[in-house]
Amino acid sequence: MEHKKKVAIVGIGMDGADTLTQAGRRAIEAADLLIGAERMLRPFRHLGKREVVSYQPASIIRDCEEQSIAVLVSGDVGFYSAAEKLLPRLDGLEVEVICGIATPVYFCSRLGMSWSDMHFVSLHGTNASIVRNVCAHEITFFLLGGDVTPATLCRRLCEYGLQDVTVHIGENLSSDAERITSGCAKDFTDYEAERLCAVIVQNENYERGMRAGIDDNEFIRGGIPMTKSEVRTFVVAKLDIGKGEVCWDIGCGTGSVSVEMALRGAAVSVYAVDKNAEAVTLTQSNSKKFGCDNIEIIHEEAETAVSSFPPPDCVFIGGSGGSLAPIVQAAYAKNPAVRMVITAVSLETLHHAATVFEQLGMACDITQIAVTRTRKVVSHTMLTAENPIFIIQRKL
Repeated sequence: MEHKKKVAIVGIGMDGADTLTQAGRRAIEAADLLIGAERMLRPFRHLGKREVVSYQPASIIRDCEEQSIAVLVSGDVGFYSAAEKLLPRLDGLEVEVICGIATPVYFCSRLGMSWSDMHFVSLHGTNASIVRNVCAHEITFFLLGGDVTPATLCRRLCEYGLQDVTVHIGENLSSDAERITSGCAKDFTDYEAERLCAVIVQNENYERGMRAGIDDNEFIRGGIPMTKSEVRTFVVAKLDIGKGEVCWDIGCGTGSVSVEMALRGAAVSVYAVDKNAEAVTLTQSNSKKFGCDNIEIIHEEAETAVSSFPPPDCVFIGGSGGSLAPIVQAAYAKNPAVRMVITAVSLETLHHAATVFEQLGMACDITQIAVTRTRKVVSHTMLTAENPIFIIQRKL
């Protein structure tokens, strides 16, 4: 009977030596073939095993003659590891996954810091939000290794007013050239570091909860109309924004809806567009005030801009510049399951929005919101009514 190949996916820790577990060492010594990146294979060259340098080991494993193979991955197999994509491709083989010491575990031990409540973000070849993650968490770990360097990260933090947060930079961890540096973000805007490194950011003034219905007075205002707090809360709730979703804010105005979209999570991506230069400036200012670097702001006619936007999960249209039909059609073409909400202050806009949905074969729900606020006049409390707003929501 043919024996199944035995494959051990081994997390070799930080250096494949002092931080390699005994279980990992035994698996490597028992293997006939070692596969991994050059720097991962180097510590085991003295064993005299056959080696293959590869970042895509699945085909090599299936084609090789060896029956016992060890695939070496850095750190731990469960922390932003190649093991995640490799495992599904090894069906039918006898696979053992051996954990290692992950970068944040080692780094925190050197800092004497607990990592139990830490938030983890990989910037290794990705372009995740930096500021939004730091704003929303007390301690954030960033795994670097792509275009984002510690200096890039710290410049971004300073740009959004977070220049005084504490930053720890770890380079060449667990090697003879290990260097750990700590200070404020403003101290490292020109810092030169190794490409593969890690950064921990501590923010004592992090957001204690997810904000919603932000008071209108907190936004930087100009001569541009703004979607008021109560309506904004209703709109964002109806959009039901989930983790990692793409949102369009058409006619972003002051950016108040863009901000509340972006606050739903650091992995949310918001594309805000307006043809008015003042609106673009206000949206930029408010995105910085609320720490939302997950908003991309475009100064252009919306009908033109949306052609280059990624497929949306949800779309808010607060102002279409007379191009409502093509904007709705573009969103639907990119994602037939898109969730859409349109606001209207006039009966003509309400009728037009309902007609557009009907012409495109989409049903809609219409809600009217009337908000009345109070104000003090001498000893009396008077009522001040806001303009009624119609909410037109695509019905899925």
